[in-house]
Amino acid sequence: MRYTVRVINTDASMPQGEALLDAVGTAFARLRRRTMQAPVDPSVGPKDLKRNLVLNIVDEATEVDTEMTVGGLADHLLVDPSVASRMVSDCISHGYLIRAASQQDGRRTVLHLTEEGTALLSRFRHQQRQAFEYITRDWPEAERLEFARLLLKYSDSTAQLPAPGTSNRPPLPPDA
Repeated sequence: MRYTVRVINTDASMPQGEALLDAVGTAFARLRRRTMQAPVDPSVGPKDLKRNLVLNIVDEATEVDTEMTVGGLADHLLVDPSVASRMVSDCISHGYLIRAASQQDGRRTVLHLTEEGTALLSRFRHQQRQAFEYITRDWPEAERLEFARLLLKYSDSTAQLPAPGTSNRPPLPPDA
C-alpha cells in the first residue's frame, strides 16, 4: 500500500517525521470537505453540516453538565453571535432544539436538544460511520481500527484545551 504526503515545505534536509507533521494542517483542512463526498444514506446537505455542529456542541455541553447559550455556541464556533443565533433559530424552527430558562441563572436562556434533535444527531453519527467505513474500505482491518482508536484519542485530548473565549492558553511545545 502506498501513502502519499503532500508536503508544502520542500527542504530536502527536513526529516520525514517533520514533513508528516507539517502536512497535518493541510489534511485537516481537506478532511471535512472531502468526507462530505462519501456516499452515505441519506445524503448530507450543507444545512446538515451546520446543524450537526450546533447539535454536537449542545450535546457535548450536556454531557459535562454545562449549560449552552447562543453566546457560548458562538464562542465554540468562532462566529459572530448573530450567525450563531441564525443557526440556533434554524434548529429550533425544525424542532431539533428548544430554549429554556437556565437552572443556574433564570435571566439566561439555554439550549436543549429535543427528541427530534437527538434522533438527528444519531443519524449524523451513523452517516459519519458510513463515511469512515467507505473511505477506509480498502484498508486492512487492523489499520482501520488503529486509526479510529488514534482519532478518538486525539479528539479526547482536545478536552484539555482551554474553553473558547478564555485566555487560559497552555504553553506551546518547544519549537512550535
